Amino acid sequence: MILVLDDEVQPDYRYLAPEIARLLPESEYHVYPDDPDVSVDAYDGVVISGSTASVYDERPWIDDQLELVRSLRDREIPTLGVCFGHQLVNAALGGTVEGDRRRATFVEMETVLEDEILAGVDPIVPVLHGDLVVECGGGMETTARTDYSDHFCTRHREAPIWSVQFHPEFTERVRDRPSDWSDGDWSFEESNATRVLENFASVVG
Repeated sequence: MILVLDDEVQPDYRYLAPEIARLLPESEYHVYPDDPDVSVDAYDGVVISGSTASVYDERPWIDDQLELVRSLRDREIPTLGVCFGHQLVNAALGGTVEGDRRRATFVEMETVLEDEILAGVDPIVPVLHGDLVVECGGGMETTARTDYSDHFCTRHREAPIWSVQFHPEFTERVRDRPSDWSDGDWSFEESNATRVLENFASVVG
């Protein structure tokens, strides 16, 4: 069973983490900012979702989740960070996250290290974010980059921890939810980003 932690702070925007839970074969969904006192003991893996918050915001639940990431690393519980989760994982391990301009479109990534979480994932992926990892956390290494992000996807060298800046759960099913979304030069037919969740489930399973 995989625990999906929804980190969205605005209830009206809580539509992406439920998609993660829907796309995973066996999962449970939990809104972390509303209840950070959650145990991961009964789960085989954890997914940390996106958020309109930033990891450098002063919110008590963010401090709690930074500590949770370090615990997941120490206990070697498979963990996948998505967007905000990608930034949080790296920040928890000593990396640096900075603000950037808002992006809500498809981008093209370049894989720089072969990795089981990115296996079979095409280069065109959807993004919805305004912050970037500019320095990886301790033990983390870059697996993919874009023309604007040197650390677009990362993994831990020893612990089963992965993170992606893009949203593998963002599909045509929810494309109308962000008002500023633009397909740009690509389309959903050119993206199979949901494969990330299949790959993570296989690792956990």
